Amino acid sequence: MSKLEVCALASGSNGNCYYIGNDKEALLVDAGLSARQLQLRFLEKQIDERKIKAILITHEHADHARGSRVLSKRLQIPVYITKKTFLALSKANRPADVRWFEPNEPFVLGKFEVFPFAKQHDAADACSFRVAYAGKHVGVMTDIGEACALVQQHFAQCHAVFLESNYDDEMLQNGPYPYYLKERVASSQGHLSNRQAFALAEQCGGDQLHTIFLSHLSGENNTPELADAVFDPLRARFRVELTSRSQPTAFFEV
Repeated sequence: MSKLEVCALASGSNGNCYYIGNDKEALLVDAGLSARQLQLRFLEKQIDERKIKAILITHEHADHARGSRVLSKRLQIPVYITKKTFLALSKANRPADVRWFEPNEPFVLGKFEVFPFAKQHDAADACSFRVAYAGKHVGVMTDIGEACALVQQHFAQCHAVFLESNYDDEMLQNGPYPYYLKERVASSQGHLSNRQAFALAEQCGGDQLHTIFLSHLSGENNTPELADAVFDPLRARFRVELTSRSQPTAFFEV
């Protein structure tokens, strides 16, 4: 059985794309950069585009979906999306080759099993994903207002997880955002703070979980150093890695 590798090609409010692949097949979760930018990152990471079999879209916000239509057309691969999310996209961003899925209904894609699950976020039909291959489970869990029971359940099954650690509480409250936006970010339909992400990992990380990728860090309301420091107490249990808004991570084997 071939190895399973993951990489954050982009992670942040300016664009998100997560790679999950084995020797022969790969999936992208979200395509929030332009197709051109994503293909440049494929080149940088020496990713064989022919391996990519599909794009999975979590929700309609531009930093998760803006490149999906063009990239799908260029690579001649389908986009897996819920009907509500598709309809919430601007018509200019709607991909032509789509496959529908329903939240909380698993499906098979090549050798991968995909578990989409509903999450709390201010979008039409927001989902996160747990992807399984050869007994290994990878979670992509960003844009989550709070760690509800479903999030906890899927997190507990992961061997590796891209976990949102979006904002530092003090930076958000004292930062430049207008009041309504601060309220939105910190609400149960917004994002997970460093502190909330830590609590989820501490309480729900299973014995099989070995790597947590701190993901979707805000450029205005967080710093890599602050997020990293919050997770220091968990380093005896897990490997903790930072993702970046501006460049891909290394590949990590699950």
